[in-house]
Amino acid sequence: MNQKELKEFLDEKVIQYNNQDFIESDPVQIPHLFTQKEDIEIAGFLSASIAWGNRKMIIKNSHKMMELMGNTPYDFVMSHSDEDLARLETFVHRTFNGHDFAGFIKGLKNIYQNHNGLENVFAKNQEKDSLQKSISEFKKIFFETDHLARTQKHISDPLNNSAAKRINM
Repeated sequence: MNQKELKEFLDEKVIQYNNQDFIESDPVQIPHLFTQKEDIEIAGFLSASIAWGNRKMIIKNSHKMMELMGNTPYDFVMSHSDEDLARLETFVHRTFNGHDFAGFIKGLKNIYQNHNGLENVFAKNQEKDSLQKSISEFKKIFFETDHLARTQKHISDPLNNSAAKRINM
């Protein structure tokens, strides 16, 4: 595929996916609920993290995640208490449970507090033609905090031969 064909293909995909009809039926609607950059990043990351299975269930559970965070994801990540994390224990989406959710909140707080946010973590290790190193380094940073070992399975590492589909979303 040459550059002109690639541009035409991508322009078609923008028309197909970047419209209200598509957004209303896709989990990408979740980050669209917010205007603050950090809220958008966190909502998108968490929604993508549970994006396997039935789309309606992914959307429902993504909304539930936002509700459990008071519909203020960034504020929740940065100022949660142990009691707030305990409330997350009721959450379940397939194999992603409330303990995983709490671990993700801790990992996100570490990233925003000590690494200047999600965008910075990915941009810092970005290579010209690949995000593989960025994703692998993100996973290391994300799990610097206390977490259950089982929680690591929810973020793939492309340097370990994973397609890392959810994190690429």
